[in-house]
Amino acid sequence: MIRLTVDLELCEGYGNCVFEADDYCELTEDGVVRLVRPDVAAADLQRVELAVSSCPVSALQLEST
Repeated sequence: MIRLTVDLELCEGYGNCVFEADDYCELTEDGVVRLVRPDVAAADLQRVELAVSSCPVSALQLEST
């Protein structure tokens, strides 16, 4: 299983992750990312990898569980 995680101390609310994978990430009223679905489906992995790599402050990570 692949899991999406976020380091809230790094997140600056750019929203690139939301643009790439809005069914996994959303921005809160405070302007930081909130994970909607942390467990990544195999069919979505490439798109979520793009969301992770698009973060300019590297706040998102993928982990194997």
